[in-house]
Amino acid sequence: MARPLRYEAPGAIYHVMARGEGGKDVFETDQDREAWLVRLGQACAKHGWRVHAYVLMGNHFHLLLETPQPNLVVGMKWLMGVFSQGWNLRRKRRGHVFQGRYKAVVVNGEGSGVYFRIVADYIHLNPVRSGWVGGTTGKRLKEWRWSSFPRYGRMKKPEWLTTERVLRAFELDEGRRGRRSYTAYLEERAKDREGVLTDESLKELRRGWFLGGEGFRDRLLDAMPSGAKRRRRKGNIAGPAARDHDESEAEDFVLQAAEALGIDPNRDNLEGRGRLLDEKALLAWLVKTHTGVSNRWVSERLRTGHPSSVSRAVRRVTGSRQLARRARNLARRVVN
Repeated sequence: MARPLRYEAPGAIYHVMARGEGGKDVFETDQDREAWLVRLGQACAKHGWRVHAYVLMGNHFHLLLETPQPNLVVGMKWLMGVFSQGWNLRRKRRGHVFQGRYKAVVVNGEGSGVYFRIVADYIHLNPVRSGWVGGTTGKRLKEWRWSSFPRYGRMKKPEWLTTERVLRAFELDEGRRGRRSYTAYLEERAKDREGVLTDESLKELRRGWFLGGEGFRDRLLDAMPSGAKRRRRKGNIAGPAARDHDESEAEDFVLQAAEALGIDPNRDNLEGRGRLLDEKALLAWLVKTHTGVSNRWVSERLRTGHPSSVSRAVRRVTGSRQLARRARNLARRVVN
């Protein structure tokens, strides 16, 4: 399978994320979470990384990571490899822990810092989107201790975590007063779970290979070898690499969503006119909303017939209050 090339440069900033194999939990216990943070600290020491924000969820993690040296690939290979070895050893098993390659979106940390703010907020509010804190849970955002957010407050932070740059992006004082203002701001946002879920910044973070304006994209392209430039277009990976990436992501969503809906995702089980009509409409809506796959791919994968049926399936969901509510709940379980 063709893979998109990694952009590496001194001082590059990335939103890095990876999910457990088959969508299964990676961080099952506090021991797993502690082990990840230990390995992350070691990776920072080995490679000079600076972490500006992080969160560990059940089956995935997010990092806002800065690499003073162009060493993202070698560092992530070490970090995920060593952690996976320990995870398997504790369970006396073998095999992959994470699903495929990690995703790394290049972030523009220059100028007003707007994109820096988007990623930091997205990472810190992840537990709210998953319904573990905030909203109507009665729990404050800082109670999710497996995140850098509590460390922006009074909780002691490790040496490898840098809080100043996020605070500067919000034009806040880099001392105690700024940290207090930042934590108060996010705690207030966490109260409105629906607002967090519909944040426009989510759309920006789910598309493409960079987060920034066109000028930032052009500077990235200018720094790339000519062969890599041809595979980047309009903010997204272009050509076969894009198709492979989107289809792999869509397949992952289908498998996870099918499990959540309690149906067999095998193609043969989905075959048949009128069979599993609501469920297949929900699956079609999910992959068309959150990936760039074609209608043809969806129709063949879900056995819906002609590719035009996919658009009808999506309209079926959006036009029904009950199905739309089920779709939103499904997305919250599958897409993070």
